Amino acid sequence: MGGLTGRGPAAPVLVVGAGPVGLVVACELLQRDIPVRLVDAGRGHSAHSRANVVWPRNLELLDRIGVTGDLLDIGHRLAGTAFYSRGRRLATAWMSRLPDSPYPFALTLPQHDTERVLRRRFAGLGGTLEEGVRLTALASTPGGPAVKLEHEGGRVEELEPGWLVGADGAHSTVRKELGIAYDGPPVDVSFAITDARLTTTLSEDLSHYCYAPSGAMVLGPMGDGVHRIALSVPHDAYDEGDPPPLEMFQQVVDDRAAGRSRVEELLWSGSFRVRVRIASAFRSGRCFLVGDAAHVISPAGGQGMNTGMQDAFNLAWKLSGVIRGEFGEAILDSYDTERRAVSHSVARSTELLTKAGLVSTPAKVALRDAAFMAADRSGLFQRKIAPQLGQTDVSYDGDRHPRLPVMVSGGAEPGAASSRHGGGWPAIDRDRHTVLLWPGRRTPPPDWRRTRDRLRRALPEGTPVLDLTRAVPKGLAAALGPGPAVAVVRPDGHLLARLDPRRPRDTTHLLTRAAHLRSRP
Repeated sequence: MGGLTGRGPAAPVLVVGAGPVGLVVACELLQRDIPVRLVDAGRGHSAHSRANVVWPRNLELLDRIGVTGDLLDIGHRLAGTAFYSRGRRLATAWMSRLPDSPYPFALTLPQHDTERVLRRRFAGLGGTLEEGVRLTALASTPGGPAVKLEHEGGRVEELEPGWLVGADGAHSTVRKELGIAYDGPPVDVSFAITDARLTTTLSEDLSHYCYAPSGAMVLGPMGDGVHRIALSVPHDAYDEGDPPPLEMFQQVVDDRAAGRSRVEELLWSGSFRVRVRIASAFRSGRCFLVGDAAHVISPAGGQGMNTGMQDAFNLAWKLSGVIRGEFGEAILDSYDTERRAVSHSVARSTELLTKAGLVSTPAKVALRDAAFMAADRSGLFQRKIAPQLGQTDVSYDGDRHPRLPVMVSGGAEPGAASSRHGGGWPAIDRDRHTVLLWPGRRTPPPDWRRTRDRLRRALPEGTPVLDLTRAVPKGLAAALGPGPAVAVVRPDGHLLARLDPRRPRDTTHLLTRAAHLRSRP
């Protein structure tokens, strides 16, 4: 049977790789009625997956495809992350004290559970996952990608999809076929990990970063007495045939962890080596890279999968709008520039966090500990590190397009968020730019109603508009500023621009440019 070749029907979008990132892309496109083929070479639906935390920003974005509630039902909530040195607590980054998130907590759950929820949503949208299908060749032509897919049994399929998204991991065939370089800073660290049943005196609603002269480790509660344990180890200490044993984890927990903990049982264990890499381009014509195909970063801070998912959301709303004729194709250039810049920023912050846990000389340990404690006492740790970990500080083009603390309507009419969110967070439109009419923090100006109505009449027909005359959460009020304003918000919740409400023509001009040219004013 091997060697047979057939030409398959083209689909507007081919997504290669069915991990969490590829599934998010596919769900985003399907819910906008865009045909998608999702293929996966069979990397396996492993129960031994590494990513186990979803941060507040991603809980907001996952509402776009309607899965946040399902994840909340099965995940374990964490109020924050505590940092220790030789058992002494240095500082805490509290997600529960973030003033600008509808989801002020992190959620821990195994990656295979996250994938299960996403696969169920993908199937519910009418998608069919094609497993055992491997991309073997790719040419990026002016008319679009031309690919060869090899099926189990040897059949080779040739097709020319309109667009291609490579979500096929760190060893991405898509990236290699496109000839895109994959380089990075000199970070090369090995880790041993396990999900283990643990008896511990440590809090179950915090993750615990523990530093010691011998190295670093993380204890992350996942509910029901199960904890993710990750710790730095020498290169080549373990391999697939010789996984790290319970005795080793117990020895390191005794040496590095705060509190008192006993490792009762390993549900699984493994080891992996991280070499930080970032692709030199995330776009080549009508082909895109997302997730690990675009970047591999240090696991410190649990940022990898979350960063990849944000790639998916950033790309999908733009690509779906282009395919549907709502945006000009030039808007896709911003995917590469925006997400590559964020990937480099996340790589730098996780590199610093990794290095902080590996210092061992007394002088450097004392300096690190003093810096952490001073930052905690001054509030700097909470102001800077908590948003960084929670990814609520992501901004594009410098500070031009910060994230706004809003919900996404999930396809319903924009307005008030559902009761699950609480707090009165407004919900923007999922697919179009939304105009927020903000009267300011104080009593609206006397002419506000007239100004507001004049602006509404000037907007293009069908523009989603939210009138924020009623009280809004403090975090959103702070982001919008003290005075009256028009805030144009992108479908991913990032601010496109803040404009003068007395100049409606500026707003209509901006919306026209956003649709036909690019995502920045």
